[in-house]
Amino acid sequence: MSNSTPGKTTAIVSYITIVGCVIAITMNIEPKNAFARFHIRQAFGIHVLFHALAILLTYTGLVYLSFLIYIFYLIIWVFGFLQVLNETTKPLPFLGKHFQKWFTFIS
Repeated sequence: MSNSTPGKTTAIVSYITIVGCVIAITMNIEPKNAFARFHIRQAFGIHVLFHALAILLTYTGLVYLSFLIYIFYLIIWVFGFLQVLNETTKPLPFLGKHFQKWFTFIS
């Protein structure tokens, strides 16, 4: 795997479950990398959104919509992961810019 962009490995790790995101946050403590930070925030937002929607659907009794949530999660996850592989920092559609604002505690 080519690692031409600094922070690319950290960014890739962030998309591997919410645990990978926490690991990526610790990997990016020193030295800080803007590319990795951008993707950690995007991945964290994707994972938190998925878990929040899953919990919401469970408690509202709309569990039959879970298949749609998984498809949505897979689509935005693949979009974000491809951005890392292409070494770009294009935010996710609709929520990507919000994730950058909401998760400023990730530095």
